[in-house]
Amino acid sequence: MKLTFDKVSYQCSKIVTESYSTSFALATKMLHTSIRSDIYNIYGFVRFADEIVDTFHDYDKAVLFDRFEKDLAAALEDKISLNPILNAFQYTYHKYDIPKHLVDSFMKSMRMDLTKNIYRTDAEYKEYIYGSADVVGLMCLKVFVKGSSGEYDRLKESAMALGSAFQKVNFLRDVKADYEELNRSYFPNTNLNQLDEVSKQRIVEEIKADFQMGLQGILALPVEAKFGVYTAYKYYNKLLQKLQRTPSLDIKNTRIRVPNYQKFGLLAKSYVNYKLHLV
Repeated sequence: MKLTFDKVSYQCSKIVTESYSTSFALATKMLHTSIRSDIYNIYGFVRFADEIVDTFHDYDKAVLFDRFEKDLAAALEDKISLNPILNAFQYTYHKYDIPKHLVDSFMKSMRMDLTKNIYRTDAEYKEYIYGSADVVGLMCLKVFVKGSSGEYDRLKESAMALGSAFQKVNFLRDVKADYEELNRSYFPNTNLNQLDEVSKQRIVEEIKADFQMGLQGILALPVEAKFGVYTAYKYYNKLLQKLQRTPSLDIKNTRIRVPNYQKFGLLAKSYVNYKLHLV
C-alpha cells in the first residue's frame, strides 16, 4: 500500500512545482523521465520551506517552521512522512545519498529569513546564498549525476555558481516585493531606496560571472539532465538581459517578467541548439 502513497507524494511535489513556478516546471519537463520526478521532489521541499518564511503572515512563522523542521528530521530518519512533500523528498534524499549538511544549510538560510532583514557584509550575503540557492543546485546535481561522487565533485563548483546566478536574478527581479513587503535587503552595500544604475550594473556583472562558470558545468552534464538545465539557464539569462535594459527606478517599482511567448521561444531555440550539439 505504501507504493500508492509514494506515488501520491510524488504527484503532490509535481503539482507544487507546476503551481508555483511555470518556468522551473517547464525546464523540469525537459529532463529525462528517469530523473524528472526527483527534481520535483526537491523543489516541493524547498518551496514549502520558503513559503513558511515568506507568505504565512497571519500565523506564527517560527512555530510553523520549527514544526516543519522536526517533521523533516523525522522523515529523513524514518524514511517516511505523512506530509507527502516530505515523504517525496526523503525518498530522493536517500536514493541519491544527498549529504545532510546541504539540507542543514538550506534550512539555516530559510530560518534566517524569519529574523534577519538586512545583509550588510559580503560574508553574510554569501552565507545566505549558499544555503538558499547553492545547496539546492548541489542537491539537484546529485540527481543529475545519479549519486556519483566523482562526477559530483567535478561539477559542484559550477552547480553552485549556477544556483547563485538564479538566486541573484530572483533578488534583482523581486527587489520591490522583498524590500517593500518583507522589509528585506539582500545586496550588501546597496541602498535600495535609491537603487541607481551603478549599483544595478555591479550586481548584473556579478551575475554574469556566475552564469559563465555555471554554463561550463551545464556543458559537462549527463545527457539526461543537460537540456533541462540549459533551458533554465536560457530563461534566467533572458530575464537578466531584461533587467539590465530596465532602468533601475523601474526595477524598484515593478516586477520584470519574461512573457510566456518568449519562454516558449527560448525553449524552441534551446532545443535546436541541443539537437545540433551546440550545447
